[in-house]
Amino acid sequence: MNTVEDFKDGKVLLIDKPLEWTSFQVVNKLRWHIRKQFDIKKIKVGHAGTLDPLATGLLIICTGKQTKSIETYQGQIKEYTGTIVLGSTTPSYDLETEINETFPTDHITDELIHQTTEQFIGKIQQKPPIFSAIKKDGKRLYELARQGKTTEIKSREIEIREFEITNINFPNVEFRVVCSKGTYIRSLANDFGVALNSGAHLSVLRRTKIGEFSVDNAQSIDGFIQNLTS
Repeated sequence: MNTVEDFKDGKVLLIDKPLEWTSFQVVNKLRWHIRKQFDIKKIKVGHAGTLDPLATGLLIICTGKQTKSIETYQGQIKEYTGTIVLGSTTPSYDLETEINETFPTDHITDELIHQTTEQFIGKIQQKPPIFSAIKKDGKRLYELARQGKTTEIKSREIEIREFEITNINFPNVEFRVVCSKGTYIRSLANDFGVALNSGAHLSVLRRTKIGEFSVDNAQSIDGFIQNLTS
């Protein structure tokens, strides 16, 4: 049975984030239930690495004194699985926005798809999507994007350790990626389409690992609440 001291001293919670929840909403939900359960006014709760609303999977939540370790968890290697759709792009590089352009795909073979992954292995320069939480001049980029404003985004160095194609059901390409902090899988999907002389966007994304932590050991939000109150 967890005590209020356990949460204040610091816990690391592994949560399987559901689709369409923001990481911030998960933090708020857990914080509210912890405060309610122990009848306390304040408790520090934070997440170690944002997941997009349309992504599911592993979210590390830290409470109390463990919030000081958030940056350590954020810096760890991450693993994702998902699906890239070839032949079309969206402004957000995923399904948050509508398809804005379509491209020929007749020249794309399974062999070419597998070969093209090799261009992305190692340390590469990547531009974050305009629809991202990065701040510029005090505003998050997605706020500017939703207002229809364009802004120059600088490339940053990231590292792709593994980029494996796990299934091809054209135009859907399933993949597994192991990458460094700061990697945008949406940007990878978009850049992959460009490298194939076509277009592409992300339709499914799931974070499966952060460092030694696996989504296999994570609990649902409802599961956490049940364990908290039982």
